[in-house]
Formats: sequence, C-alpha cells, structure tokens
Amino acid sequence: MRDVAIIGVGANPKWGELWGQSLRDIFVEAALAAIDDAGVDHVDGMYVGCMSSGLFAGQEHIGSLLADYLGQRHLPATRVESACASGGAAVKMAALEVASGHSDIVLAGGVEKMTDVGGGDATYALGTAADAEYECYHGATFPGLYAMIARAHMDRYGTTPEMLAQVAVKNHDNGALNAMAQYPFHIRAKQVLDSIMVADPLHILDCSPITDGAAAAILCPLETAKKLSKKLPIKIAGFGHATDTIQLAQREDMTWLGATAKAAEQAFEMAGVAPKDVDLFEVHDCFTIAELVVIESLGLVGKGEAGKATLEGRTARDGDLPVNTSGGLKSKGHPVGATGVAQVMEVVKQLRGEAGERQVAGAKRGLTQNMGGSGGSAVVHILEVA
Repeated sequence: MRDVAIIGVGANPKWGELWGQSLRDIFVEAALAAIDDAGVDHVDGMYVGCMSSGLFAGQEHIGSLLADYLGQRHLPATRVESACASGGAAVKMAALEVASGHSDIVLAGGVEKMTDVGGGDATYALGTAADAEYECYHGATFPGLYAMIARAHMDRYGTTPEMLAQVAVKNHDNGALNAMAQYPFHIRAKQVLDSIMVADPLHILDCSPITDGAAAAILCPLETAKKLSKKLPIKIAGFGHATDTIQLAQREDMTWLGATAKAAEQAFEMAGVAPKDVDLFEVHDCFTIAELVVIESLGLVGKGEAGKATLEGRTARDGDLPVNTSGGLKSKGHPVGATGVAQVMEVVKQLRGEAGERQVAGAKRGLTQNMGGSGGSAVVHILEVA
C-alpha cells in the first residue's frame, strides 16, 4: 500500500443559505478550488459524500451529475453515504483508492443543499440518520436524542449548562475568524443560556444550523506529492472507521461514543501516535454536548472531564487541546455531507500554516472526527506534515 498525501483543498466561499445556487453549483465551486489549490490538470476518480440529496434536493445519482458539471464526463465517480459522516467516509475511500495503486489523483468531495425544503422536511431528512422504527416513529428528533445524552452526562458527571454554553462561545470565537462560516460572530455564555430551549437542556445556540455548502480535497501518492505539489504535502498518517448501534436505547452507556472510540483506536494505531502527539482537533460538534462526549471518547480527556477542560480554556485555540479552530459545525455550519471534508480542509490549512488568525502555532499533526447520527458511525483521520 502506498502512502497518501493531500495536495489541494477547497470549498465554496461562503456556507449558509445559498438560495441562488444549486447542489451542482456549490460542489463545482469547491472542486475547482481544490483542483486549483493542488495545481493538477486532471483527476482519475472522484468520491462525493452526500447524506440525502434525494430528500433535500430531489436528486439522486449525483456521481454522474457532479462529474458531468465538473467537466469530467466518463470520470469514475461514486456517491458515499454514512449520514453526517459521509464526507469523512469519502476521504477514506479516496485514500484507499490511491493507496491501492488503482488511481494516482483522486478527488474527495462532500456536498449538501439543505435549505431548498421547509423546516419540517429538513427535520424528516435528517431523522433518517436515526432509527426510523424505534426512535423517529416515537417522535424523537436529533435535538431530543442529544438532549438525552446531555442529561445523562449531567447526571453522571455533574456537567453544567455553563459548560455546554462555553463550547458554543469558543467555537463562535473561532468561526468569527473564518470567512466561509455561516455564523461568523461572537456570542456570550449568557446569550446561549437565555436563547430558546429546543430540547432541555439544549438551547437553540447549542445546536448547529441547517446549511448549504461543499468542500473538496485532492489526494495522490506521497511520493508524487513531493514532486508535484508546490505547497507542503500533508500525509494521511492514519484513519479509522467504525459503527455502533444506531439507537441510543441499545447502548450500555449513552455518554460514550463507541464508534468514535474504535475509529480513533484504529487511526492512532495506524499512525503510530497517541492523543498527546496531536496538535489540534476538528470534531463533530453538531450539538455542544457532542463536542464534550467526542473529546472524551477520543481519549483527549478522561470520562466526565470535558466540560471542566472547556471552561478552563484547554480546548481554545491557545489551549493545550485546540478543538474546532474552524468554528466547528456550530459556527462554520453543517451541510451534513460536506462536513467531514471541511474538517480535513481546516487541518490541512493549519498544518500548512495558512489558517491566518486561527493559526495554531507550530502545528505539525491534526485529527478529524466525523460522525453520523447520534454516533452510529464515525470516521477519524490523522494528518501530519510529510
């Protein structure tokens, strides 16, 4: 198997409610930006993460559609779906194709156009990532499911609403420095705690938004990258991919994300490193409680310690565990199929030293964690300066 590097990344310039653009428009913007960043004149294959283009945009068969509108007719192109982890899974599939030797230059993309339907239809589409028979049928939505996780974490570990609020404050502080962010503004903890309650204890400012957006990355063999790329090649040192029960009721402990823990174990073993060796982390903060349980499940802190670590500033940009320097899903936005690729893009920019005011000083290694539903699937990548 060949070592794999990322030599180009890109996204459509602004995530949010993009009424004047279609699914194909925003994907092509992102793909062309990544191709330009890589400086390549062709790609050999393409994987596109997309959770539910059929329900959100009335369009299935997007491998054919997006290759065509990218001007790459006859390109082997495949849609990848793993709910909100679709983007991370697309990067993994692209990496495997390059590592195997089947292709030399592969585009990994992600896209979702979520605002062309009403709120009820969007809630239904997102709900398909949960257990339709045993959760959705009984009225559960993702705010409700993550609220149950939050309540369990509070009861077991003493986690407080103020700890949850600080996750949102921190991520908006980072997102305010990110030009592509959907909500690039600062907030205060009191605003979070005073905002509308969605599902107790989660307020509206504890929740990531509905978003239109796309992101892309160009992958090639590491040896080729060293010869081809004018920018610093970023090696994919390790990755992991795992699943768990789709419904919370079947888990022994709903405050622990088994798929994330297993995927992280695989990625760390493949990369030959430990959490202490990683300089920054992009994780799946679809709700503020998600960030807390993710960093515990990754092994960055002990069980029940994430809230305290967040209040102490350890997960801030200048802390010892910088988490979600991009603004995370909470501020940057969450076009579900694109999120995992955008996480990779942020880490690549950080490792190249291109993150501007968000830059983590001396960053040489980063981790992304992208998960589907309430943790039913997870993909972890570890990237490092080659």
